[in-house]
Amino acid sequence: MTRQRFLVAALLASSLALVLGGCSSFVDRPQRPVLFDLGPLPPLTAAPAAPAEPRIAVVLPDIEASGALDGTPVLYRLAYSDDHQLRAYAQSRWSAPAPQLVRQRLRQQLGRERPVLSLDESAALDRAGLGALYLLRLELEEFSQVFDTPERSRGVLRLRATLLATTSSGEQRVGQRSIAVEGVAPTPAASGGVRALTRAIDAAAADIDGWLRQSRPAR
Repeated sequence: MTRQRFLVAALLASSLALVLGGCSSFVDRPQRPVLFDLGPLPPLTAAPAAPAEPRIAVVLPDIEASGALDGTPVLYRLAYSDDHQLRAYAQSRWSAPAPQLVRQRLRQQLGRERPVLSLDESAALDRAGLGALYLLRLELEEFSQVFDTPERSRGVLRLRATLLATTSSGEQRVGQRSIAVEGVAPTPAASGGVRALTRAIDAAAADIDGWLRQSRPAR
């Protein structure tokens, strides 16, 4: 009798373990957020023509940002519902804070035409071969995916740019402007917003490059 009770108890314990094991497969497990970066640079459509004069080197410090923009969440707005509310995707993140990724992409794009330096590099730089040197300060004002309808969205980037020329007597302001660019999102999801924002950054780089070509410090 004791042996029979032992066998019954063992069978019950085994059955309970199987039931609990099966139930565990239905329990939601925490999911790791999907990480996004800005991807590789697009190839140049043609080799850049040799400049008539040397391009002015640019110092690009860290981009300033505040609030939710100075973080890793991928942000979006519902323009058709409440465009004053900035929301974040629950399971989508940038691989680094957004200002860092924007700066890295701009440096890569602008660096195709001229030397682009960090503050540390400029401090240790022998400027004899570079001539004039610009300081480009940027403030990130908007970096989000904006939904005009549930199916249609765009990436919106706004920057406040201040251009300074370094002279023997100090920094001289050359100009200041607001840069607002957009990119169309191929899909109404975080991945589509990331691609749209990448296109917006590339458009901003082209805008800044044209501005730098036209800008000359006052003599």
